[in-house]
Amino acid sequence: MQITAIQQIIGLLLMLFSVTLLPPALVGVFYGDGAVYPFLISFIIILISGLVFWLPVRTLRPDLRLRDGFIIVVVFWVVWGLSGALPFALSANPHLSITDSVFEAVSALTTTGATVITNIDSLPHSILFYRQQLQWLGGMGIIVLAVAILPMLGIGGMQLYRAETPGPMKNNKLTPRITETAKALWYIYLGLTIACAIAYWLAGMGGFDAITHSFSTIAIGGFSTHDASIGYFNSTAIEMVAVVFMLLAGINFALHFVAWRTLDVRTYLHDPEVQTYFFILGVVAFITVGYLYLTDTFTNLGSAIHHGIFQVVSIGTTSGFTTTDYYTWPGFLPVLLIFTSFVGGCAGSTGGGMKVIRFLLLYKQGMREIARLVHPNALIPVKIGNKALPETVINAVWGFFSLYVASFVILMLLLQATGHDQVTSFSAIAACINNLGPGLGEVGVNYKDISDTAKWILGFAMLLGRLEIFTLLVLLTPTFWRK
Repeated sequence: MQITAIQQIIGLLLMLFSVTLLPPALVGVFYGDGAVYPFLISFIIILISGLVFWLPVRTLRPDLRLRDGFIIVVVFWVVWGLSGALPFALSANPHLSITDSVFEAVSALTTTGATVITNIDSLPHSILFYRQQLQWLGGMGIIVLAVAILPMLGIGGMQLYRAETPGPMKNNKLTPRITETAKALWYIYLGLTIACAIAYWLAGMGGFDAITHSFSTIAIGGFSTHDASIGYFNSTAIEMVAVVFMLLAGINFALHFVAWRTLDVRTYLHDPEVQTYFFILGVVAFITVGYLYLTDTFTNLGSAIHHGIFQVVSIGTTSGFTTTDYYTWPGFLPVLLIFTSFVGGCAGSTGGGMKVIRFLLLYKQGMREIARLVHPNALIPVKIGNKALPETVINAVWGFFSLYVASFVILMLLLQATGHDQVTSFSAIAACINNLGPGLGEVGVNYKDISDTAKWILGFAMLLGRLEIFTLLVLLTPTFWRK
């Protein structure tokens, strides 16, 4: 393990993160909201901390190994969450405890969108901007952003990139060099953000709301500048813009890259994961709209359609925006929507959950086992499109699924042990490990009233989901630390 390499990169990334505290400070100056100093103080503290890490080892050129990449990713996400909490802890409005500050920062950076803040409409513009910006930065991961400059230090970046996206991701290396890959992904990410902001503005949002909501929409984060979320605007046009860009953000960014480079939308239509993604959301939306209308939850079919579709896309992609209190809907709908978030977005997207490709592979493997019961000696490959997948991929997916279920059960039991009821515990863990945000029961509105112990458990669940289980849990195994 290269301690000096880890120290060097963590220091550099802390210094980079400190710079991101200046835009919220400028927003505070522009609006005169009196919340500038928490950002300036945090900027100085984080910048100095980064320098303390980086300066002693700045001239070293150690080789970075895959094992070091995992450590850097996990350590930085933990440090990033603690650093990101500073402005919340130092701010007078909202006045948050250390636990609440860390919870809010980790929730933003992991694009979970679970909040402990109430009266969001009364927050200073600088704090509102900062919450949304944190989600935007966490959407693709600051690690991928930083990979674009690491080669200047003589440190290879592929290890970090692979550790940051450990799932079954197609076209992992889109361009010959990892630096160009990171830049390409960020150009697409930035382009979608700008397009989303313009669309929101044209649909009727003000400039500030359009920019900040584009941050959380493309990041599939779910934070809003209003307590009522997207429902605050009471606009079908704005809701449909959100639906379109949530769907786009939930698709593999590698496909966006290929479609943009070839100028061919058939790239999406021919992809099995995207087909499954739209099929699942379509089926759940059909069931939801029909049930809402038949139970007279919405007596107007148009209202049932636009509220039903919005909530399905928002929760299915793990965005977490709301236009109504979906947790009060009748029957099985709230639980159906929570279960939809377990599938989540596509691999290589900003969405959470297990990812559509894993769900698809689990289904195909199940069908293969049924076929083997009828034809026990047959060699039946598992295919995605026309390509047969190696057994190592199938085994990895099963391994991920088993660890996911085990982690979910253990965390849910721990949350129940803190005194929370079954509905709250189940939905809170589901919402956090899937990076969804809104839950049921005590966490239907926000997470303010749950215990501090529960908040730390949920913060761990957010990181576990954001790093896709393996990246974090591998550090807890004796094998990882053996030479």
